[in-house]
Amino acid sequence: MLYQIYETQRSIMEPFADLAEVTAKLFSNPMSPLGQLPMAQRISAGYDLLHRLGKDYEKPTFGIPTVNVDGVEVAIYERVEIDKPFCELRRFKRFSDDTATLAKLKSQPVVLIVAPLSGHYATLLRDTVKTMLKDHKVYITDWKNARLVPLSEGEFHLDDYINYVQEFIRYLRKNYGNCHVMSVCQPTVPVLAAVSLMASRGETTPLSMTMMGGPIDATKSPTAVNNLATQRSHSWFENNVIYRVPDKFPGAGRRVYPGFLQHTGFVAMNPDRHASSHYDYFRDLIKGDNESAEAHRKFYDEYNAVLDMDADYYLETINTVFQEFKLVNGTWDVKGANGKTERVKPQDIKTSGLLTVEGELDDISGSGQTAAAHELCTGIPKTHQMHYEAKGAGHYGIFSGRRWREMVYPVVKSFILAHQPAKATDAATTSLAPVASPAKPAPAKTARAKKAVPAPVGAAPAAKRPVAKKAARKTS
Repeated sequence: MLYQIYETQRSIMEPFADLAEVTAKLFSNPMSPLGQLPMAQRISAGYDLLHRLGKDYEKPTFGIPTVNVDGVEVAIYERVEIDKPFCELRRFKRFSDDTATLAKLKSQPVVLIVAPLSGHYATLLRDTVKTMLKDHKVYITDWKNARLVPLSEGEFHLDDYINYVQEFIRYLRKNYGNCHVMSVCQPTVPVLAAVSLMASRGETTPLSMTMMGGPIDATKSPTAVNNLATQRSHSWFENNVIYRVPDKFPGAGRRVYPGFLQHTGFVAMNPDRHASSHYDYFRDLIKGDNESAEAHRKFYDEYNAVLDMDADYYLETINTVFQEFKLVNGTWDVKGANGKTERVKPQDIKTSGLLTVEGELDDISGSGQTAAAHELCTGIPKTHQMHYEAKGAGHYGIFSGRRWREMVYPVVKSFILAHQPAKATDAATTSLAPVASPAKPAPAKTARAKKAVPAPVGAAPAAKRPVAKKAARKTS
């Protein structure tokens, strides 16, 4: 019933939010008579803020038309390679007419980025993708909003998530010989399970696994997120946060954990910070600081866009990862696509490199939670394991923003390259190469900014698409 009430309230508020937007423009337009009134700028800023607080936020686009590769603008074409009921495997195909650049692009490693299915869309990793595209062939899991998936498509469980990841890895292995896997936050657990099961069956596992800010062992340095899961029973979550999708959506009747409840939880973790951020936005509009105002819009356009998660998947994740700690306790059984149940054994992984990344100030995945993967993957030689802590970085800082680009990415790039065979076609049979020392990251300032605004997700506006030549554009 709560979902229906929320949608009714949102439908009522929508025209008022639109009216607030129009009014803000009337008072900010110097050609409008209203724009000449005293206090016009303040009134415009107030209505603009009301519009943003009341509007509905749709799924953003990745919006990466080009990337700069050693001074050459390379065009990006985004396409769906595999379309599953609850996820799309999305590829960012690169195009260039420069022969030297093309040769470089073709020889670069293939990376599957497994995006989190924990409330936000995969576009939260826009900066991650854009940075990785400079030196890698990039694929990403783009999870669908459960309220848009018809009931006829069936349920979605944590086991299905794991099976999806395995299917995507096999697809890339078939096309390229092998690949590297990067998981950010929530998917570190199911990705480790997916690779473990493949190793136990004797399948070829990815060349390397990069795990960033995830709850591999949620018993270490518990955060507010962990404490909520342990202080509430499984039945409490099922009775208090699970609702059915209203009739107006394609997934009508599906049991979900609604996005609006997740968003409320996100904001409740740092209410003072968000209130201060919105007040600063109001002041920036009054001052005419368009750059700061636009940074605020970009961040909250992404932060406020949330999706519904299938109830079975959500409840099983809470139980498996945060309540019974099945991965670290060695009690996790997963039902495969063939219907067979198998035990997850990370110790069976022997031929994949393992890099874990944590943020020093991460308040979502506490210190040591991700690094715990090394204690589980005892079959991987120590020479092919590495842990990196990003000083001064919070949760979002390890995959987005300046610290990601200047501190974390050089480490990730170096680790992947150290585990990349000389020839992509030899990926399936080449043994692990010694891990090269990662490039020393550029020092980053750790002083807090004056404004308590979360670091904007996404880089600066992309450069213009290069003019196509008459010759057919080549791709990688």
